[in-house]
Amino acid sequence: MIFLTVGSQVPFDRLSRSVDAWAARNPQTEVFGQIGRTAWRPAAMQWAEVLSADEYLELLKRARVIVAHAGMGTVISAAEHGKPLIVMPRRADLGEHRNDHQEFTAKWLMTRSGISVVHGEDELQQLLDKAGTLVLPDSLGSEACERMVTVLREFIFEGVKPFQ
Repeated sequence: MIFLTVGSQVPFDRLSRSVDAWAARNPQTEVFGQIGRTAWRPAAMQWAEVLSADEYLELLKRARVIVAHAGMGTVISAAEHGKPLIVMPRRADLGEHRNDHQEFTAKWLMTRSGISVVHGEDELQQLLDKAGTLVLPDSLGSEACERMVTVLREFIFEGVKPFQ
């Protein structure tokens, strides 16, 4: 199964429409999309506007590949569950977000194993055609690095500002 998730804050119709178009050409592949609150409705894939945490986790576990915006929650979830991830960053110039922070995130993600970054619909379609060959991500440890724990402890318990 291909699992599309656009996050919980705003829809991402450009990404959702592209995945739905791919699903229409590949009816043998199950595709589920969490599309956000939008007037547009997919024709070829199963979908929901929003998902509960349990529903999201179940779909994530079942998925062979995750397709998403460049939100760090999805990136971390995909890595934690060993799922290849295809990321398309939202673009401010298309009205998909307030700024281009997802573009900057995507540049960093391009260096990570198991994460493929696409910028356009054609590129996404080609990668979905090869979904079965995508590399698995490096696993994330279940514990935070020692430095991060120290910084957070200082911030919470001592009122120290960690990033001055």
